[in-house]
Amino acid sequence: MTREQLHRKVETDPANPALLSALGCVDIALGNKQLAISEAKRAVEMLPISKDAVQGPNLLENLARVYTWANEPDLALETLDPLIKIPSGVYYGDLKLDPGWDPLRKDPRFEKLLAELAPKD
Repeated sequence: MTREQLHRKVETDPANPALLSALGCVDIALGNKQLAISEAKRAVEMLPISKDAVQGPNLLENLARVYTWANEPDLALETLDPLIKIPSGVYYGDLKLDPGWDPLRKDPRFEKLLAELAPKD
């Protein structure tokens, strides 16, 4: 039911990248890998960080999550990398504690990203 409602909203407002990004997250949770990746990538293309420093990072983070849940760790980590370098990107606590990132936890590249974000004494 949720997917259909969100899809209708995207059809009604196709220029809204936040809705499209959310649909990508729903689709990956439903196992629609290629569709989810396509939606999340398109949302980032519609509103990149270079055009919107507030909403753009959220869309890029959603794309990283879609890649993570789609078992695409290389793409997920590549997408996360720029997000650790900007103020409105991902935060240490989010990467450290959010179970959505669990599929990446054993990857040494994820540990490196986490170490870069860790609070400094």
